[in-house]
Amino acid sequence: MSTKDYLEKDYYKVLGVSKTATQDEIKQAYRKLARANHPDANKGDDEAEERFKEISEAYSVLSDEKRRKEYDDARSLFGGSYRPGGGTGPGGFDLGDLFGGGPGGGGGAGGGDRLSDLFGGLFGGRGRTTTTPRRGADVETETTLAFTEAAEGVTRSFTLTSDAACPSCKGTGARAGTSPRMCPKCSGTGHESKNLGGFSLSEPCSECKGRGLVTDDPCPTCHGSGRGKSSRTVQARIPAGVSDGQRIRIAGKGAPGEHGGPAGDLYVVVRVHKHPLFGKSGENLTITVPVTFPEAVLGADVRVPTLGGVPVTVKIPPGTPSGRTLRVRGKGSRRRDGTLGDLLVTVEVQVPQTISADAREALEKYRAATSDHDPRSGLEAQAKGA
Repeated sequence: MSTKDYLEKDYYKVLGVSKTATQDEIKQAYRKLARANHPDANKGDDEAEERFKEISEAYSVLSDEKRRKEYDDARSLFGGSYRPGGGTGPGGFDLGDLFGGGPGGGGGAGGGDRLSDLFGGLFGGRGRTTTTPRRGADVETETTLAFTEAAEGVTRSFTLTSDAACPSCKGTGARAGTSPRMCPKCSGTGHESKNLGGFSLSEPCSECKGRGLVTDDPCPTCHGSGRGKSSRTVQARIPAGVSDGQRIRIAGKGAPGEHGGPAGDLYVVVRVHKHPLFGKSGENLTITVPVTFPEAVLGADVRVPTLGGVPVTVKIPPGTPSGRTLRVRGKGSRRRDGTLGDLLVTVEVQVPQTISADAREALEKYRAATSDHDPRSGLEAQAKGA
């Protein structure tokens, strides 16, 4: 990316955030846009691919505090109104005047030096080479867990494919038995300067494409780029208590860095199978337990299964209505700190489809004895009042 492109692009607008956005807001905006425009989700859509590249470029600058400050300083300096060719008319200005050189002048105040200092961190200004340590890219993958695995935590293996040094030439770009040589055009810096009258712009060298090296006999595997695809297996621990759809960050397990830079992060989107009995509510497990009408009316001690397999006895108080939830402490799934959540037991009073003659007679007597009680009393009045 040239300095000209850098000055003209509004990265905040690309991500749809304000200039005062926090890093969390920038990250959330990037994730949302990246998912919507990812090439894998938009097969054959060239516009979506270009948008994805713009979004990634904007995030690479704004997510790095140092690069973001340099970008903000540059935009503040030029007011976001850079216009190639200079001029002091509307929408543009002359950089020669800005640094004391006059239109098309030689930059009496050292304009080229000052611009080089300003943009060196982003575009490899004077003295910079392509061996600057660079953080590896973040990688995202997905895994599906059984309900019990999600509740207790599990270690999973992931096979990841990422950009890495070519295995044939070990990243040199030269055929085996040969070596690359320093680029004669940029003297190995990977950049060349263009004089635009009063200041100079640093851009990737047109001869070596920013590598600082040229190969007379390119590697047949990578065609001289020095890069290739690398597959590796990563062991990652999915913590206990994850929920369906949760996105887990595993630091340092992403793509390897370049020139000694740190590796990126691995993000794992977790999908959890449903359990026939148990559900999840925050850090607690849930279960619905059927009880008979006499148990609900008179009270009872009922055995309730747990996820660990050892049942517990739960006391149903007399007069428990259907739908009431009782809490059994310490019998839920494991939390991240190692402690156990609770088991929430919801009572469901079951009505038998058929009953014996004796049971029917007993219920008829019960109905007669409680005929003065109307549980629907006042419903109609409430409906009219609403």
